[in-house]
Amino acid sequence: MRTSVEDEAVDFVRELIRIDSVNTGDPATIGDGETRAARFVQAKLEEVGIATTFVEPVPGRGSVVARMPGSDPDAEALIVHAHLDVVPVDAENWTHPPFGAEIHDGMLYGRGAVDMKNFAGVILAIARDLARAGTLPRRDLIFAFLADEEAGGTWGAKWLVENRPELFDGAGDAISEVGGFSVPILPDRRAYLLATAEKGVGHVGLTAHGEAGHGSRPRPTDAVTRLAGAAARIGEHRFPVVRTQALDAFLRVVGEARGAQFTDDGLDAQLDELGFTGRLIQASARQTAAPTVLRAGGKFNVIPAAAHAQLDVRALPGSEDELRAELLRLAGEDIDLDWDISISPISSPIDAEFVGTISRALVEEDPDGVVVPYLLPASTDNKHFAKLGVRGYGFVPLRVPDDFDVYGQFHAADERVPVDALRFAARTTHRILTTA
Repeated sequence: MRTSVEDEAVDFVRELIRIDSVNTGDPATIGDGETRAARFVQAKLEEVGIATTFVEPVPGRGSVVARMPGSDPDAEALIVHAHLDVVPVDAENWTHPPFGAEIHDGMLYGRGAVDMKNFAGVILAIARDLARAGTLPRRDLIFAFLADEEAGGTWGAKWLVENRPELFDGAGDAISEVGGFSVPILPDRRAYLLATAEKGVGHVGLTAHGEAGHGSRPRPTDAVTRLAGAAARIGEHRFPVVRTQALDAFLRVVGEARGAQFTDDGLDAQLDELGFTGRLIQASARQTAAPTVLRAGGKFNVIPAAAHAQLDVRALPGSEDELRAELLRLAGEDIDLDWDISISPISSPIDAEFVGTISRALVEEDPDGVVVPYLLPASTDNKHFAKLGVRGYGFVPLRVPDDFDVYGQFHAADERVPVDALRFAARTTHRILTTA
C-alpha cells in the first residue's frame, strides 16, 4: 500500500471536520452540513471513476453509497459505513476550534475526530486507492457515508434500508464504529476491542397523576412525590450481570492473559482494575435504565396534577421483555409507563470468518496486539443494517497511547485523535478490506 493513502486519509478527515455537519435532532435547527459533506465525498469518489448514488430524503440530509465490485461473484458483499453528522458543540469549552481540524502536539482536534469522520476519511482514501490501482477485492465493497446517525438514522441508514435496500443486495457483513481502538488491559500486549453486539436503545416515559392543589397542603400521594420515588428506585437499581456471548468472550480472553478468574459477584471490582476500559465493560455487562429528564409544575406554590420523567433504557440482546417487566415492578402500580422509541439490540457471531480476517489484519500491523470481542453499550447504524440480515461489527483500528481513552472522546469537548493513529487505521483497514 502506498504511503499516499495514509496522507490522503489524514487530509480527508481534516476536510470533513471543517464541514459543520452538526445534527441537533431538531429539523428547525439543522442546516445543510450533512449534504455538503456527502457531496464532498461523492466528488472525491467520482474523481477516480467510482460510480455513486446520492440520496437526500429531506433537504440537507444527504448520504452517498458506492459499490466496488469484487473478484468473487459468490462472496457476500461487505458494507463499510461511516456517518457524516456530528453532535453539537459548546465552543467555549474547547481549547481549539471544534471545526478547525488543527493539529497540536501530534493530535488532531475537532468534532468528529473519533465520532466518526476519522473512519469516513480513512475509507474514502482507501476506496480511491483501490480504484486508482485497479485492485479488485474478493468481496463487493459497499461504501456508505450516512446522515443522521446521531439522531437514530431516520434520514440516513434507516431510510436507506427501508427505501433503497437494493443498494445493499448480497451484503453479509458490515464494519463501522465503535471499536478497534487499543486499550491497556493485557500485560505487555495491546487489546483492540471488537464490538460484536450492541445494546438496544429505548426511551421510556414515566407519568404520575394526582390532585392539583395549594403548595401549603402537600400529601404523600402528590404526583411529584410519587414520580420522584419511582425515578429514584429505578435509578438506584443495579441490574444483575448477564453473561452474553460477547461478555463471556471478553472475560475469557482478558482473564487468561491476566491470569485472573472473573466472577459475577466480584465483577465490578475486578473491572475497576482495568481503568476506563473496565467502566465501558461494566456498562455492557447488565441492563441499564437511567432517569434523564424530570418535568413537573410551573409555580413553586402550586402542587401539579401530573409529573413526568424520561428514562434512557439500554437492553441486552434477548432481554427486552425482562427489562420491561422489571421497570414496571420498580415504577409501581400507580405510575404509567410509555415505551416511546426502541431500537432492538443486535448480536453477531464472534467466531465468524470476518472476525478472523479482522484479527489477522490487525496482527500484521501490530504483532503484539490481540482482538477482543465486547458488547457495545451504545448504538450504531449497524442496527439498521441488521434488518437486512447483515452481521454488524464495530472496528475502527486506532493504535493509541495506553492513557488515551478513545471511548471517552465521543461527544466530548476537545475531541481529538493522534494523527499516527489515523495512519494506523488507514493501513489496517486497507488490509481488512482487501483480504476480506
